[in-house]
Amino acid sequence: MASEPKTILLVEDNADDEQLTLRAMRQSDVPNIIRVARDGAEALDHLFGPTANPRLPDLVLLDLKLPKVSGLEVLHRIRLEEKTRTLPIVVLTSSDEEKDIIESYNLGANSYIRKPVDFDEFIDAVRQLGLYWLTMNRTQRSKTF
Repeated sequence: MASEPKTILLVEDNADDEQLTLRAMRQSDVPNIIRVARDGAEALDHLFGPTANPRLPDLVLLDLKLPKVSGLEVLHRIRLEEKTRTLPIVVLTSSDEEKDIIESYNLGANSYIRKPVDFDEFIDAVRQLGLYWLTMNRTQRSKTF
């Protein structure tokens, strides 16, 4: 029996990193649907706006350095809302600054991964995080609101 596709909200403003992430997730053995938000405001609209899908994504991959609304602010807003408080969020960013790591965890990130610069390492890292968060990790069943 084929498993139901998992939904990922990819919040990424860099077109190259977006394409690499999409490619890596296609190469994984996890059936998935990826929705892309290219800035923080679009991510918040996707989750809370008037046209938001009532079914939450199974995973959020969140860059920190975003236009309009920063990734840290997006993370903060997600954790403030009851319906998204336990949503798995992986910060996937180029920042290796200690303050960003600390603040991300303080705001409720489930994981913090620095994007590898090497192409193959980037593909492998995204594939592995997808496998872990979408197949091995157990979460509450997605509720609709």
